[in-house]
Amino acid sequence: MARGGATSKSRQLAVLAGKAIVWFIGLSVLWVVIYRFVPPPYTATMAGDVIAGRSVTKDWMSLTDMDPDMARSAIAGEDGKFCTHEGFDREAIANAFERNLRGGRIRGGSTISQQTAKNAFLWQGGGYVRKALEAWFTLLIENIWGKRRIMEVYLNIAETGIGTYGANAGAQRYFNHDASTLSTQEAARIAAVLPLPKKREAASPSGFTRRHGNRIAANIGVVKRDRLDACLYQ
Repeated sequence: MARGGATSKSRQLAVLAGKAIVWFIGLSVLWVVIYRFVPPPYTATMAGDVIAGRSVTKDWMSLTDMDPDMARSAIAGEDGKFCTHEGFDREAIANAFERNLRGGRIRGGSTISQQTAKNAFLWQGGGYVRKALEAWFTLLIENIWGKRRIMEVYLNIAETGIGTYGANAGAQRYFNHDASTLSTQEAARIAAVLPLPKKREAASPSGFTRRHGNRIAANIGVVKRDRLDACLYQ
């Protein structure tokens, strides 16, 4: 009798788990579809700034209006294979894994698509659960949004300074004009801030940030020449 009761309870739990999975899939797909057309109004990272007592500055700008060197600088600095991978750069992930095994500072192999999925739908930090959810949302945005929308959302919600979100707000913060008229150097400096926006600044960078920005600026021409940003104009 006890065994039969346990079996019945297990079936009930399995049914509940199945329903939860179906609901999660349906709601997450709906969420991604909505953001295909509507700018994400708020993110967990922005909420973290508010909780910490900081104000949030953001100013959405379409990719059409944004200087094309901003997207090129993101590709040059963050994800050279953006237009050719399907959301994941397996080579970069493998290389990051090997470096991490050798010790030292932990490095990731995240693509722009993965970073966009994390920024739009999830929270900062690590952990297997968050990484699994990041992979799921990355697959969804790659298939529902496409590359152009991914880049547009990325460049509008990525943190570009303490409490500052998006390339347009970053351009206004650092250079006193919007992101439609960025110079190559300005776009590169904003991209150089992206990995550590709370510790770097683009107006008068020094040390690694300046060197990294200069490398990105030099590689913008490569991105343009080799059409590494071609997927943004299809």
